[in-house]
Amino acid sequence: MRVRELMTEKVLTIGPEAPIKDVAKILVENRISGLPVCDISGRVLGVISEGDILYKEHDPREGSVGGPLAWIVDGTTRYSGYVKAAALTAGKAMTAPAITIPAYESVSEAARIMCERRVNRLPVVRGDERLVGIVTRADLVRAFTRGDEEIEREIREDVVERTMWIDMGKIEVVVERGHALLTGGLQTRSDVELLGRLVGRVPGVVAVESRVAWNVDDTTRKGRRKLEQPVG
Repeated sequence: MRVRELMTEKVLTIGPEAPIKDVAKILVENRISGLPVCDISGRVLGVISEGDILYKEHDPREGSVGGPLAWIVDGTTRYSGYVKAAALTAGKAMTAPAITIPAYESVSEAARIMCERRVNRLPVVRGDERLVGIVTRADLVRAFTRGDEEIEREIREDVVERTMWIDMGKIEVVVERGHALLTGGLQTRSDVELLGRLVGRVPGVVAVESRVAWNVDDTTRKGRRKLEQPVG
């Protein structure tokens, strides 16, 4: 599944010159936690969230541990907080550069970025970095609730046929309550292992049990030599 299949295309955005008060009002009235900040051409400059605005309600220099030198030691983070606290516009308060994702990327990649970068949303962009949508953690969770039939179809069509170019006659896929069972046979062990990893990344798959056999163990030197031998 690709990000473009989950993203929301109609996205509220704001310009960098917008006053902080206006940003806060938009967040509250629309019950959202963040907004992409875009220039006049639609390119994403950054993201402004509730967390960025909260700096307006406290001085990041207060309550610090380590005495007066702590500000110097942890300068980057605290300077950023000070700038946000003093900001009057979205452009000054936003977090930049924005963490974005292309529309063609996989949902599993979006999940990885959100977890590793600890963000709740990703602006979705095309090649020129212009905004085309937004995907949130809630979108990914909804994808995880899909039914078994839909998950089976994606495994067959997207993973087996389109990604690995495997004839479906070689692989049988059964999904029950998110548990994917793979049976059949492939030429190499590495293909069998790759298939299992890719299936495990399909949204909605809880666990993968692979009973797929292989003809050649190409993870060993002997197996690689066998593959290199001329046929016939």
